[in-house]
Amino acid sequence: MSSSLHPTFPSVQPGGLPSGALDERSLASAFASFTEAAGSLERSYLQLQTEVSRLRHELEDTNRDLIRSLAENRRMREHLNRILEGLPCGVLVTEADGTITIANPETRRLLGTLADAGLDALERIPVWMQEWLDDMRDGSVEREYRCGSGSLEWISIRRAQLAAAEGGSSIFILQDVSEAKRLEEAQQALRRRQALTEMSSLLAHEIRNPLGSLELFAELLAESELGESESGKERRQWAEQLQAGLRTLAATVNNVLQFHSQPQPELAPTDLGLLLGSIGEFLRPLANQAEVRLELDHDLAGVQVAADRHRLEQVLLNLALNAFRFMSGGGTLKISGGIARADGRQAARARVKIEDSGAGIVAENLPHIFRPGFTTRPGSPGLGLAVCKTIVEQHGGDLAVASRPGSGTTFWLEFPVLGANP
Repeated sequence: MSSSLHPTFPSVQPGGLPSGALDERSLASAFASFTEAAGSLERSYLQLQTEVSRLRHELEDTNRDLIRSLAENRRMREHLNRILEGLPCGVLVTEADGTITIANPETRRLLGTLADAGLDALERIPVWMQEWLDDMRDGSVEREYRCGSGSLEWISIRRAQLAAAEGGSSIFILQDVSEAKRLEEAQQALRRRQALTEMSSLLAHEIRNPLGSLELFAELLAESELGESESGKERRQWAEQLQAGLRTLAATVNNVLQFHSQPQPELAPTDLGLLLGSIGEFLRPLANQAEVRLELDHDLAGVQVAADRHRLEQVLLNLALNAFRFMSGGGTLKISGGIARADGRQAARARVKIEDSGAGIVAENLPHIFRPGFTTRPGSPGLGLAVCKTIVEQHGGDLAVASRPGSGTTFWLEFPVLGANP
């Protein structure tokens, strides 16, 4: 009832406006602001969606490029690895701390050959190789080292150093140069032999002419009437010694000429026993002069070999005269022989042994004594033993040597026996 007695009037706000009108206007203004903000937010969202979509496409493109790049890098790495594996030289890459980052199969083979062990788990530079690499610290250099390890005689190592900005790695290229060294040594030997051929052939021809005259006069002197007195016998002995010396000189000249021409021997059945007998008769005057006791003891009488008698005599004389030279203070030279019986693998062979009591041959020279040009005597052309070996081999035989300093030297010659059965 009181409500009818007290009617309600709109409240008046400061400023004189009714509060209802203010709320309605504020609400409209707020709604307009919300609508504008919502529109702006929607536009921003659409822009964001567009940007996200663009970035997503760019990321997808980048990912595809990256995948292609990774695949290409993998293919390139595999290709380079195949190249490294197929290289005929070793490639070794090390870091400053000695860690090995690359070692291709040839590197492992070479290092394994040197170390005589497998190096599949190679991670650091072997201690025994560090000295080589330390010798190559100054820039890009190349060194050759003699290994003497079976088939690997020489190894070449080249080093390249990367700058610190490039990682500072050391790159070593290793190569087996044994064959190249052997070819180089063979070429040098060939050049020496050619020079020796020209010089020795010239000298041999220059000596041969006057030598023929000297041999003729020595023969006339030996055949002259010297009488049977002591002085006559002595002069006859001098003439024989002169003849022996001239024959020795002639044999040396023939060595030089025959070594370079190497004609094939004219083989004919030859009694090896008779041949040794004649050699003994020829050597006795020389042995007496050299104060050497000559012993001839063999079981080769009647044993036939296919031989060029003159050239086989040359071999035996060369070996005997060499023995005289190594027994300058006197000694004993023993020439013996017999049959080396068949052992089931080859026929019986005639064996001749020439043994002296001289100074012997040092071990380091033994492998080289049959090499042309090798000599330990000043002024000698170093062809005698080379010629001997060649002639013996042309007869289907073998020539071997054994010696020890202070214990003399022994040469063995073996030849196939004519008519021998395996």
